Amino acid sequence: MSVIRVGLAQINPIVGDLDGNVEQIRSVIDQAESMGCDLVALPELAITGYPPEDLLLRPSFIRDTRAALDRVVASTRRAVVVVGFPEAPDTGSHAATTHAEAVAGDSHAAIANLYNSAAVCVDGRLVGTYRKRALPNYSVFDEQRYFVPGVEPLSLFAVGGTVLGVSICEDAWSQDGPIAELGRAGASLIVNINASPYNAGKADARAQMLAERAREAGAAIAYVNQVGGQDELIFDGDSMVVDAAGEVIARVPQFREGLHVVDIELPETAETSVLQLLDCSVATSSSAGVSHPSLPELEPIGIAPRLSVEEEVWEALVLGTRDFVRKNGFSDVVIGLSGGIDSALVAAVAVDALGAEHVHGVLMPSRYSSDHSISDAVALAENLGIEHRTIAIEDAHVALMDMLEPSFSGHAIGLAEENLQSRIRAVILMGLSNAFGWMLLNTGNKSESSVGYSTLYGDSAGGYAVIKDVSKLLVYRLCRLRNERGGRELIPETVLTKPPSAELRPDQRDDQSLPPYEELDPILALYVEGDQSAEEIIAAGHDAAVVERIVRLVDLAEYKRRQSPPGPRVTSKGFGKDRRLPIVNRYRR
Repeated sequence: MSVIRVGLAQINPIVGDLDGNVEQIRSVIDQAESMGCDLVALPELAITGYPPEDLLLRPSFIRDTRAALDRVVASTRRAVVVVGFPEAPDTGSHAATTHAEAVAGDSHAAIANLYNSAAVCVDGRLVGTYRKRALPNYSVFDEQRYFVPGVEPLSLFAVGGTVLGVSICEDAWSQDGPIAELGRAGASLIVNINASPYNAGKADARAQMLAERAREAGAAIAYVNQVGGQDELIFDGDSMVVDAAGEVIARVPQFREGLHVVDIELPETAETSVLQLLDCSVATSSSAGVSHPSLPELEPIGIAPRLSVEEEVWEALVLGTRDFVRKNGFSDVVIGLSGGIDSALVAAVAVDALGAEHVHGVLMPSRYSSDHSISDAVALAENLGIEHRTIAIEDAHVALMDMLEPSFSGHAIGLAEENLQSRIRAVILMGLSNAFGWMLLNTGNKSESSVGYSTLYGDSAGGYAVIKDVSKLLVYRLCRLRNERGGRELIPETVLTKPPSAELRPDQRDDQSLPPYEELDPILALYVEGDQSAEEIIAAGHDAAVVERIVRLVDLAEYKRRQSPPGPRVTSKGFGKDRRLPIVNRYRR
């Protein structure tokens, strides 16, 4: 038997930050060398960050990416490093010029010049590459816009007494695909590098899929995934090692950066001639008489326990908010505190993400605001330890109503007056944002956004919509989770128990405009995330009149959602990058 020491580099790259990403990778390589790693696996497209999207259409970006890879290669020493990058067939300037000409003339020709690849390097040398074969083009993925699949014979790499195969992300989801082929060719360990976005429930699906691939290949799989937030996408890491029998033998905690090292015991592999075998000239820690007496014994990384759905979503929201704010150059955020549950949840997430000193709350009462809403908002701010201020909107409301009165005269203005209050609040919040450089966090949830229960240019405004993909019922569960974690009532119980209301008219409640959320949310899940028709939802037992009304509201609100800020995707189908429907659309079924 042979033992190979593998470093799973669960890093957080930033799209387009080539220098910063190279420094992260170099730091990981140095750490792995000091810990005696034989192999270091880094995520898919780690050089560029994922997804680089249309940056890949820029010849200069491809050239600079190759230069960045060269710097990584030069920093490698004893440990074999597997790292993802976009590869042009000829990485010189001529290829980049050809790529530019192809873009100008034919986008499909441009795609033909680029691969999603993994570089295998050691001792300052690039010893081989693997080109991703299965390119996802569904859900949030759009890889066929940029890449073509690899078609060359797969390569195997000798790492001491181990024969190593390399694959990339979607390759692992293909039954009898590249991983099975590598196993048949003699690989005893297959590295699978990933940029696999999070959604609730995906972790279990991943583990099941990897178990199937490992058994299919008869080989262990070292799966590494990036961590961090990128626009709407959240990457949860969840890196792991699965043995040839499909058993998880090591799993890294989700949503946590770091290099995680594991010793994997593998059978000595006979020389293979089926595929090209590239010798990396590396002896593993326990083979060929090599030992590392100065290295401390490894603490087993163990198998990180699974989080509950609420815990996963909480960690995803915190990570997504932290990364979106900070990666975009902001340090502080501002939130409108209404005394309601949505703004309470967003404020709590922001505090966990950025620290209370970087979160600023604004109470903006109107003539319709209840006393308890104001007191609840103050109590929340004090419990969380955030700075807060009160700016009443009455003077602005009166002034604008007076200005509009000649035009409104003789018309029913109930809804217009309600929305005017929301838009005044947005102006105040954006004024503070501009004055102090604070990013405005939007507080709208998925249930409301689905049916258009928001004011365009009012409460739909913001730089980042923290709970954009969180249903109202899940909002309540997350608030209770945060109180449990805090060991006290951070979010006041009165916020959790009072009827939801926008408070834009006397005695207003959400259930005057919408079905109860216990009825609404299951219908929305079937229609928005399940892509079921109204007929199918009714057949499942939901009230026909309610279903038809909700489906119509969802369809009519598409133009509003298209103008909403980005927010973290935590379900199997979120609005924006994932669910993409035409705004002009008369299909009503």
